[in-house]
Amino acid sequence: MLKKTLLGLSIFITSLSAQANDTLPHKQQPQCEDFTNVEFRKLRSKESLNLCQFKDRPLLIVNTASNCGFTSQFEGLEKVHQQYKDKGLVVLGFPSDDFFQEENDEKDIAKVCFINYGVTFNMFAASEVRGSDVNPLFKHLNAQTSSPNWNFYKYLVSADRKTIKRFNSKVAPTSKELIDAIENTLLIN
Repeated sequence: MLKKTLLGLSIFITSLSAQANDTLPHKQQPQCEDFTNVEFRKLRSKESLNLCQFKDRPLLIVNTASNCGFTSQFEGLEKVHQQYKDKGLVVLGFPSDDFFQEENDEKDIAKVCFINYGVTFNMFAASEVRGSDVNPLFKHLNAQTSSPNWNFYKYLVSADRKTIKRFNSKVAPTSKELIDAIENTLLIN
């Protein structure tokens, strides 16, 4: 008798839970089964993005810094973003102080990106891009290629996530080398 009561109570609770779940609004989480199934908080925001939302789209991932000799590359990255976003390319910026050239205050990082350079592509809160505390995205990129040796290293990731090409700081975002690689990646997809 006790077993039947417990079983009935268990079924009742399970059905109530299922009904409650059916009536609660669900936030659709993007699904992917690769290294981009990670979430990062956007720069100067409470909002986070799971990179799975860019599934089946090539990515240009860049470690950035506000006080670097290459900081002006934000202009070129924005041009690339504007030129190729409608063709599927997603530009993602990851500020980092790994080379001691990033602002300490997030509002100052945001000012450099959004006000000084007019960046409209996704920028994320500062994180490590190398070393023992590396963020999970760069941990994978570094394992597949190697860690960035300086700010503004660029990683071009194919839409199927099988190919990762690494470009150093000296390769400008609008250089023929990088533009050719972007266009080839977009043609493959």
